[in-house]
Amino acid sequence: MYESTVLHLPDDYEGEVIATLLSRRAGSRRAVLYIHGFTDYFFQDHLADHYVGQGVDFYALDLRKYGRSLLPHQTRGLVRSITEYFPEIDEAVRIIRRDHDHVLVNAHSTGGLIAALWADRVRGRGLVQGLVLNSPFLDLNVPAPLRFAADLLKIPLSYSSRPLPLGVSTAYGDSLHRSRGGEWDYDLELKPLGGFSVHATWLAAVRRAQRRLHAGLDVDVPVLVLASSNGLRVRDFVPEAKSADIVLDPRQIARWATSIGTHVSCVRITDGMHDLVLSAEPVRKQVFAEIDRWTGVYLYPWAYQGNENSP
Repeated sequence: MYESTVLHLPDDYEGEVIATLLSRRAGSRRAVLYIHGFTDYFFQDHLADHYVGQGVDFYALDLRKYGRSLLPHQTRGLVRSITEYFPEIDEAVRIIRRDHDHVLVNAHSTGGLIAALWADRVRGRGLVQGLVLNSPFLDLNVPAPLRFAADLLKIPLSYSSRPLPLGVSTAYGDSLHRSRGGEWDYDLELKPLGGFSVHATWLAAVRRAQRRLHAGLDVDVPVLVLASSNGLRVRDFVPEAKSADIVLDPRQIARWATSIGTHVSCVRITDGMHDLVLSAEPVRKQVFAEIDRWTGVYLYPWAYQGNENSP
């Protein structure tokens, strides 16, 4: 069903680095590139089904140190800067643009933060025509004193393999995985119920990226930001976790959305989970309808007027 391409990247401080680009074709000059979040990888086949059903070629990138790209010597998800992900996005977009005129980036959570900063870096080059950000990680969902403490992190790089003592919560995993009464079946080795360990080096990198976004980016393509209608802060699973974002605060997402660029639409999805496309079926249908409506207006309206080959 999917073609897989291994992207060989320059070695980093842990050694060999790869990323993995998956693809499903619809025979179109339009394409979407999906970028996952933290403690994640691409497994959302129904997302690919939706785009291909709309006549859009689908690509998904397992970033370095995640999913299909995780190598035995690597620390899961560890980077010292968000910019370390830019080379695999650059290469993925280069490959996609060989056969496509219009490219949309659809990114989730930490992937949304990465995609926004990447798009700001490549503005003016016409590489992508729009961004859809699903619950992007635009701020820390912790009390203000803890955000301040995170901004003061000055951890030596030798500490990079030491996780922060934050404890483990399986509430989000329990709300998703079929083994815990959720709807979805995915590889728990690649996406553990309790998530990846959070390292000080990674957290400091995220906070630098968030502060850069808060200061204002200048992304020059239309952006759709999607967030749940409500958030919930819990450590243990409760039934309400299936109809709220229990990872991030949607109010923070809405607050910082317009810092991405000058053409940003923000839509709050009633009863949405953190990964909105993993919400209950009626909710994810609304998510797909919002994406289709937005792309039909801002990206390729001709495709909805029966003329697929228009520029």
